[in-house]
Amino acid sequence: MRKMQCWKQTQRTGKAVLGLTVLAALGLTAQAQAQSGALSIDQGQVTYADHVAQIITDNCVVCHREGGVGPMQLTNYEQVRPWAPLIQYRVENREMPPYAYDHGIGIQELQGDWRLEQSEIDAITAWVQQGAPEGDWGDRTHPVADLPPADQWTFAAQFGEPTMILDSAPIDVPALGNDMWHRPYVMTGLTTDRCIKAIQVKPAGGAKAVVHHANSDLEIMNEDGEYEDYGQLTEYAMGKWGEVMPEGVCRTIPANSRVRWDIHLFPGGVGATAPGTMIEDNVVEVGIWLHPEGYENVAKYKQDLKLYRLDSGELIVPPHGTAMTQGFHSFDHPVRIDSFQPHGHLRLRQASFEIFYPATGRTEQISQVSNWSATWHHSHLYEPDVAPLLPTGAVMVIKQWYDNTANNPNNPDPDFWVVGGSRTADEMTHAWIAVTHLDQAGYDEIVAQREEAKQRSVASGQ
Repeated sequence: MRKMQCWKQTQRTGKAVLGLTVLAALGLTAQAQAQSGALSIDQGQVTYADHVAQIITDNCVVCHREGGVGPMQLTNYEQVRPWAPLIQYRVENREMPPYAYDHGIGIQELQGDWRLEQSEIDAITAWVQQGAPEGDWGDRTHPVADLPPADQWTFAAQFGEPTMILDSAPIDVPALGNDMWHRPYVMTGLTTDRCIKAIQVKPAGGAKAVVHHANSDLEIMNEDGEYEDYGQLTEYAMGKWGEVMPEGVCRTIPANSRVRWDIHLFPGGVGATAPGTMIEDNVVEVGIWLHPEGYENVAKYKQDLKLYRLDSGELIVPPHGTAMTQGFHSFDHPVRIDSFQPHGHLRLRQASFEIFYPATGRTEQISQVSNWSATWHHSHLYEPDVAPLLPTGAVMVIKQWYDNTANNPNNPDPDFWVVGGSRTADEMTHAWIAVTHLDQAGYDEIVAQREEAKQRSVASGQ
């Protein structure tokens, strides 16, 4: 469910527009309701027409439509009504929209946040408990989602079409079999260094459920004429919609570089939309939106995306057992953390991100994910004005918990010994984190700006 299509709306109007939508959806536009003859929620009547249709349209139809990744369509009352009890269960447990990020713990200001407001959840719950009535549409019509085609690039509405699209080499993925890995190379075609504005990896066609992950590294040629590693371009895992870089930083694609793909494929697919059939000529695309030439000369700082391992704790999960890992990482210069994305497979259930400050002995909770699922990976992008700042020597503390019991709904076999490895049946323990590398002057400047903004907020009574 949720606002994969709403990136532009989220960026442009944020919670203000969402708040107005919620007010309308909850029936607080009394005049419109009076004209339609509908009762307000204060009078105890909750109907699809007056309270629920707009919520479903805004948050669910993006996936649950013809050609979408959802297993059923939810574009009208007739389609929604049979699923009403399941919808209530999923939204009450915050399983849908599929954005596992805990409320009330750490930073809550995220870009591209798909989570429902509590008022929206309450409206859906009350509607189902009252028998899921349709209500009276009066002279109104069912709301229609203003959506791009299901296979369109995530950021096309905001930035237009990608500046460049790089395809992997095609490969056939059988309907059955063991995990596969595909590692082709493709040239970027760039003759100058360029800065990335946004980036998205997209399995083409109906291959989303068979592409477990698709990592892409950049390589450049050294003086001996051999390619060597430059750094990560981006990372993709099932469900991830992309990344946007903060203003004023540069994640660089160097001139004359090539992309080294590392694509993990799972025949038959994973999740509710797994096709279970052969996928012919499967291609993974990476769409890249670039800043104008010369941006690399004005961007103050460099950003990179890296894999940060959790090596403390043995990753062996016994049958009907649990395990925990943690990792500790620090820097010899100040940094800003721009995004956090845990990674694991079918037994990973929870992850957290904290910062430990040695100078004070204080530990700060940044992010918690308590209902993680391998079918929906999210790069949680912090709003730039609240993104965590780490002074020199501060320690990132990353923790992940694994559940190999029957209580884990994603667990295919609790009798199975699970070890660290690359197969879907194995487990992994790391996090992808985007870091902007600052100097002391830049760190002090951001701290001062945030303190000034805080003082203005206090002075205005907000």
